[in-house]
This record gives sequence, C-alpha cells and structure tokens, in this order.
Amino acid sequence: MTHFYSAVSIGLAVAVWLVAVPGNAESGTASPMPTAKAGAESASVSAINIDNGDVRTSGDGPNVAAMEKLANAVSSDYLIGAEDVLEISVWRNQDLSRSVQVRPDGRISLPVVRDVVAVGKTPSQLADELTRKLREYVQNPVVAISVKELNSYNIFILGEVQRPGKYPLKSKTTLLQGLTIAGGFTPIAARNQVVIFRFSENGSGTKTIGASYDDIVLRGGVSQNLELKAGDTVVVPSETMVVFPGQKLNER
Repeated sequence: MTHFYSAVSIGLAVAVWLVAVPGNAESGTASPMPTAKAGAESASVSAINIDNGDVRTSGDGPNVAAMEKLANAVSSDYLIGAEDVLEISVWRNQDLSRSVQVRPDGRISLPVVRDVVAVGKTPSQLADELTRKLREYVQNPVVAISVKELNSYNIFILGEVQRPGKYPLKSKTTLLQGLTIAGGFTPIAARNQVVIFRFSENGSGTKTIGASYDDIVLRGGVSQNLELKAGDTVVVPSETMVVFPGQKLNER
C-alpha cells in the first residue's frame, strides 16, 4: 500500500510539472515562455490609422512613434506660399509621396488628384483636402505635409535704412523689429513717414499703410507697430523726398 501511494504522489508531481511548463505535444520538449521584451515589442506594433479625424488602433498599422513624428511635422498656423517646397507623405504609398514646389499660380501637381491649390492654406488644411481627394482612389489614406523650404515668407525693406534688401520671415516680426533687422535708419531718413505696401486679402491689388517711428516709440502709438506679413514692402523715404513735412500717410 505504501508503494502505491508513493507511485501516485510521483505521478501527480509529474503532471503538475507538465502543466506548469507547457511543451510541444509532438516532440515532448518544453516551449520557451514569452519574455517581457517580447511583450513590449508586441505592444509597440499597435498603431494609429487616421482617416477624416477617425483614430483607430490596428495590429498591422505603422509604429505609434512614427505617426507622432508625422503629426509633429505639420504646422498649425503657417500659411503656404508660392515657391515653398512641401514634403508630402502618403503612408504606404511611395508613388504618391514626394517633394513638390508650389508654383507661381499657387498650385501643386500630384498623381491621381492632379492640380490642387496650396497657397493660403496651412499644411494641415492641405493634408485634409488631399486626404478627401485620395479617398476616392486609396483606402484609408494617411497624408502628412511638412514645409521643407520656406521660400515665400519674405519682406522687403527699402530706402533710408542701413541694409536695404529682402529678408525672410522666420517668426512673427513687427515693423520696429523689421527696421532693426535692416540696421535702422540712415541719418537722412524721414522716420516719421514710413510706408508699408501690402497685398490686399484677395490679391487683386495693394494698399498703403503709413507709420511714424516717433508716434510708436514716444507717443504710445503701438497700433502702428503692426505685424509684418509675407510680401510686405517697407519703404523709408529720405527727408528730401517728403513733400509735406510732418504730414503722415494714412492707410487707404
């Protein structure tokens, strides 16, 4: 009887061991247990599919970090201009992904969707439009746009400044800051007769805006220290060019 109980105990112990360490049924060898590293790699496979604002996760999508990198490449407030170079990425479609330069007419050309107006839109707005157009040809398209070269955001400062010329707008720049970038006034500058030539909103013409340096600095006329926009031309005339000294040019 004692030998019977001993055999039963040994049999139970072997059965428990086999359950704890699952093996290959055919070969009888134990399968390796999944490690923490393998679990982490599996978790990183989950991804984000973006289509018309709908965010879902799937097991065969792109890496989350890669998608976050694409999202970060899209500016929220930059307005695309002529001659800018755009990097357009369409996920899983190399034939549609490419670098394009905005033409002088404000359009870009892409396969399938052909000509699309880009000027005056933010990269995210253009990406949304391309997504809608590509949805007719590509299932769940994911479009990311970044501005590769900033060629359209320029101002021109002419006349009686130390360094007249063309300057890129890399950040928000006020009139005083623009004049500082150009080296400030020359000794014969009519600093209270500064004129800004600006394209109208619809692009049909230009308007002129007058500004006085003394009013801005000494008299609290901060409203005249306006933010410069792409395409603005700032002209500082000389004192000999001013026909009516002291008379300011008003906006018209």
